[in-house]
This record gives sequence, structure tokens and C-alpha cells, in this order.
Amino acid sequence: MGFNVAIDGPAGAGKSTIAKELAKELGYIYVDTGAMYRAIALYLLRNGVKAEENDRISALCKEANVTIQYADGKQIVLLNGEDVNPYIRTEEVGSMASSSSTNPDVRKQLLGLQRELAASNDVIMDGRDIGTNILPNAQAKIYLTASIEVRAKRRFDELKAKGVDCDYEEIKKEIAIRDERDMNREIAPLKQAEDAVLLDTSNMSIDEVKEAMIKIVKEKQ
Repeated sequence: MGFNVAIDGPAGAGKSTIAKELAKELGYIYVDTGAMYRAIALYLLRNGVKAEENDRISALCKEANVTIQYADGKQIVLLNGEDVNPYIRTEEVGSMASSSSTNPDVRKQLLGLQRELAASNDVIMDGRDIGTNILPNAQAKIYLTASIEVRAKRRFDELKAKGVDCDYEEIKKEIAIRDERDMNREIAPLKQAEDAVLLDTSNMSIDEVKEAMIKIVKEKQ
């Protein structure tokens, strides 16, 4: 079994950004589970499925073959053989992913792939239920969070930097809705694992967060 680092936390907490940096620093493979759920969400949206159509989500998710490859340390998400990295970071896809990820058929489809990667590699995996459900035996667990205002501002700045027209208050509202949905879903809700270290990054720089996380991981090795 590889050495596994599980990073959980709410939307916009900076999990993916920090996890990528951490993986690079430690020489681990970074597994972005959220990107996998977003790939299925993209497939559902392309097929006109609505978030509330649970039966259609169950049926159509089986047609979405999600795999991942690595090139120069970067994770490439393939949806039925297509590189969908450029299409899965929109707010629409994120919202659908938050809804469809509550579906047990969607979760079951991706669980095997995620655990297989962790079993044979040193990985850093981030998501909503990594330490509580996907990798309950991970050697290092971190719960990364920040205030909703800080998370909304980070997402706003990120989208603006990409030239996306967006509204801070709308992003803040969307994050609040996703928090409520993720924390109260029936299957594998977002929560801090009992043995996870809580790290609030509201007033921390990326470098400060990275240093704090490296310290946590090295203490567990």
C-alpha cells in the first residue's frame, strides 16, 4: 500500500491548489476526485439531464467512462476517451457535480478507481469524503477550510483571472448552497474525520498552508 494523504473540506477551500503543490513537493501522485465527479456531471449536462432527475442520473452515469492519466505530473481526466480538463471547471458543472455526487450509482462507479490508485501509489487525494469514506485508513488526514467570504473571494478572483464574467455575491450564495448540500447528503456527507487535523486557511497564504501541511504529513510518516 502507498502512503496516502486525504484532504477534505468545503467548496472553495483551496484543496486542489494546495494538494497539487503538496504532491509536487513530496513527489506524490495528486488525485483530484472532484474532477472525476465533474467529468460525470459534464456528461449529464451534455445529455440534458437536470440535477433533480435522479433516475436519469443513475442510468446515464453508467455510460460515462471516466479514467485518468498523468503527463508531466498533471492529472488529465478522460471522459469516454476525451480530455475534458478544459470543460469541467465552470460553475454550472460544479453545481451539477455537487448534486449528482449524492447519487449512489455515481459514487460507486468512481470508488474503485480511486481506491485502486491509492493502493498502488503514494497519493494525495482531495474531495469531500476522502478521509471518512474513500480512504478511511489514510496515514495522514487534513480537513482544510476557510470562511465562506474568503472562499467566495478566492473563487471570484480565480474566475476573473481566467476572463470569466462573474458576480461575487452569486458565487457566495452558490458556495453556501453547496455547503448545505454536501454536509447534509445521505451518502458520505462532508465532515471532518475524527483523526483529521483541522486547518483553517482564512488568514494564510498558499506558502503558509503548504508548509503547515508538509509538517503534518512528515509527522505521520
